Amino acid sequence: MKRVKRLFHLVAVLTLVMAIVVGCGQAQGTNGKADNPGQAAGGQATEQLSGTIAIDGSSTVFPITEAVAEEFMAQHPGVQVTVGVSGTGGGFKKFTAGETQVQNASRPIKDEEKQKAQQNNIQYVDFAIAIDGIAVVVNPQNDWVDHLTVEELKKIWEPNSKVKKWSDIRPNWPNEEIKLYGPGTDSGTFDYFTEEIVGKAKASRSDYTASEDDNVLVQGVAGDKYALGYFGYAYYVENKDKLKAVPIDGGNGPVMPSEETINKGTYKPLSRPLFIYVNADMLKQRKELQAFVKFYLENAQKLAPQVGYIAIPQNVHEENLKKFEEALAK
Repeated sequence: MKRVKRLFHLVAVLTLVMAIVVGCGQAQGTNGKADNPGQAAGGQATEQLSGTIAIDGSSTVFPITEAVAEEFMAQHPGVQVTVGVSGTGGGFKKFTAGETQVQNASRPIKDEEKQKAQQNNIQYVDFAIAIDGIAVVVNPQNDWVDHLTVEELKKIWEPNSKVKKWSDIRPNWPNEEIKLYGPGTDSGTFDYFTEEIVGKAKASRSDYTASEDDNVLVQGVAGDKYALGYFGYAYYVENKDKLKAVPIDGGNGPVMPSEETINKGTYKPLSRPLFIYVNADMLKQRKELQAFVKFYLENAQKLAPQVGYIAIPQNVHEENLKKFEEALAK
């Protein structure tokens, strides 16, 4: 009887031991992966990134940066990336004051912005991340504009312009008031357009509906038969069903904005590179920022066409990665 009791006791102990072993094995999760997010299969530790990354600047660059941020956060849920839209100029005010780590820009940094960064001891590195065009658009009901020349665009948009009606551009066009929509003065698109079309950056008539939000401009042109506006090509691509792009004659005949014409440079003079600027000191100090910027540079070519931009050439992509490594080594 005692031997039987001892046997039952031994079986109970063995059962308990097996339960503990099985329980420990199950804690590793399915497919051999650890349930502990800080541990990989096989018990190998992996670093978990955390922190916040503040980005602001160009509304034109916003779509690609937002796409990058969403994919990055899906892989690194401990990192919060915020993307603001203050316009290129408004964003540079924050960036050069050290308020943001990344700046979206649809133009290169200006001398006065460089000076502000220097005064605040802000070092930076810039990367070209896509190619974009500026689309001149009209309402789909507009059946009279077949193209516009650079000279006609200048006539429309120059300071103290005398153009009030469509017939002021060409006599056979409607004797109707032209409603103009364009970026605000803090926009890099505004700077680029005025410099290329009018001949001087920020030289523009002021009696038009201005907004840093390109969606406001889209809705304005889409809702008025006699409207005309301009903004980044990517926003035209997103709203082709609401807008009609105008071919631009830069001297060699009218050219329609498209991925091909922008990439080849035949859509003149309204094609340009887009940039991000990164705080160099923060890049060296913060691992989550390093990971984000590297992820951005590695995926920009893939994501650019998905949001309406032209991917940068391979040699520019390789130069970006080289600049990134050099920035970390300094």
